[in-house]
Amino acid sequence: MTEIILTLVSAALINNFVLHWPLGVDPLLAAERRQVHALGIATTCLMLVAGLLAHALHLWLLVPLHLTSLELLVFLPLSVLLINPLLKLLSAALPQLSFDRLWPLILGNAAVLGLMLINARDDQGILRATALSLGAGLGFWLVLSLFSDLRQRTLDNDVPLPFRGLPIDLISAGLIAVAFLGFSGLIKT
Repeated sequence: MTEIILTLVSAALINNFVLHWPLGVDPLLAAERRQVHALGIATTCLMLVAGLLAHALHLWLLVPLHLTSLELLVFLPLSVLLINPLLKLLSAALPQLSFDRLWPLILGNAAVLGLMLINARDDQGILRATALSLGAGLGFWLVLSLFSDLRQRTLDNDVPLPFRGLPIDLISAGLIAVAFLGFSGLIKT
């Protein structure tokens, strides 16, 4: 049980998919402030469902048929096919959040595909795949929320002209990544 909790915390804080591996940076930079929590919830749910399905497909279909080299060709359409039903389900379950126009942001999120490939590569059980998927989604949502707040603070301040827009956003993302480096000594194995 301890290993599952450590995997969850590690995926959310230490080995964050956006900051440790540059996966999922595009939705981070393109998300609007009013869409932050809807995008975070949708991406977390998609990572959880897609990560578990990828683990199950790898274990019960691709490995027995010796088709592990086709993982990318199986996982990519799977993640794309899961987006629309998931967004419809979430918009019915949470009508106060706007899940409209999130489809392109979630489609362009490479963190979902990266998570699916990592779950297939590290075959350490369904509980660990669940913890890794949930931790990766929660970590994405955390970074998305922090980045949105930091972006709002830079909009309210006087930023020099050459740094306005994307340059200050990239500098902000780098500063958040440096701040998350402080968690690297949190878990000793």
